[in-house]
Amino acid sequence: MRIISGKYKGRRIFPPKNLPVRPTTDMSKEALFNVLNNHFSFDGLKVLDLFSGTGNISYEFASRGSAPITSVDGDFGCVKFIKQVSSEYDFDIAATKSDVFKFLENCKTSYDIIFADPPYGLDQAVFEKIVLTVFERDLLEDDGMMIIEHSKYTKLDHLSNYSFQKSYGGSFFTFFELNSTDDDEELPDDSIIKIIDEDEG
Repeated sequence: MRIISGKYKGRRIFPPKNLPVRPTTDMSKEALFNVLNNHFSFDGLKVLDLFSGTGNISYEFASRGSAPITSVDGDFGCVKFIKQVSSEYDFDIAATKSDVFKFLENCKTSYDIIFADPPYGLDQAVFEKIVLTVFERDLLEDDGMMIIEHSKYTKLDHLSNYSFQKSYGGSFFTFFELNSTDDDEELPDDSIIKIIDEDEG
């Protein structure tokens, strides 16, 4: 596993072989960050990495200057490893051992980017619940983006706030954004006339 860009570009990280993970491949990760690079300046982005595993995605954000980063995983070994790497590289990553849904239900913070990489074998309903919970809890900043990594067997493009999807090899990334709203609603004609009359009087 290597960091593909930023301050620590090219640096290789070697997680323990006994971690119950399926890290995002370098090819898929590079393609993902090329997409994000068109939407964001990474410096100072507030990031939430769910099902963070080895911390692969968190390190990439951190190397590019994003901070603070919160990494959430239910496995003690994964969390311990992320803490070790974060300390070694002085990354602003807070690794938290928690069930993802419990974390989301108690979360009081909103993020610029929320990334989730659940095990591919989980039911479709679990993937949907992650997306629904994030938007119901208002955990995404107005100009933020949520990305779910999944296999071709999981379909998420029917959900509200769906934006677009990319596929790289056997990995699919589905992107969600808050629906844009027009804050400047048009006033009915009689309201406009009333305002003009009051101003003139």
